[in-house]
Amino acid sequence: MSPKELMISRYEAFVRKDWEYLSQTALHQSIEELSQPSNIEWLKLEVLDAYDNIVEFKAYYRESGIVGVLHERSTFLQVNGEWKYGDGELFKTKIERNEPCPCGSGRKFKRCCA
Repeated sequence: MSPKELMISRYEAFVRKDWEYLSQTALHQSIEELSQPSNIEWLKLEVLDAYDNIVEFKAYYRESGIVGVLHERSTFLQVNGEWKYGDGELFKTKIERNEPCPCGSGRKFKRCCA
């Protein structure tokens, strides 16, 4: 599994709240850290770039009725032949008004969930 494939599978695990898988595929994240109560609904993953052991992505979510975006450049490391999530650099990013709405409605963000 490549770092990009692992990133996608980790996003899917966040959607399912599969804390065990997330802990197993990370170097420094315990189940206790990951499984904090949350009312986040994950909407969409957009992989922006993937090279070597780096994956940059935007993960769109809805929390308490507000749509937001998590923009991160993640670093993955190989341990015993398997890729693991190491850490990430977060960026301050907002959803632009004229972008397609991440909820999947097909409308512009400003006319939908903004």
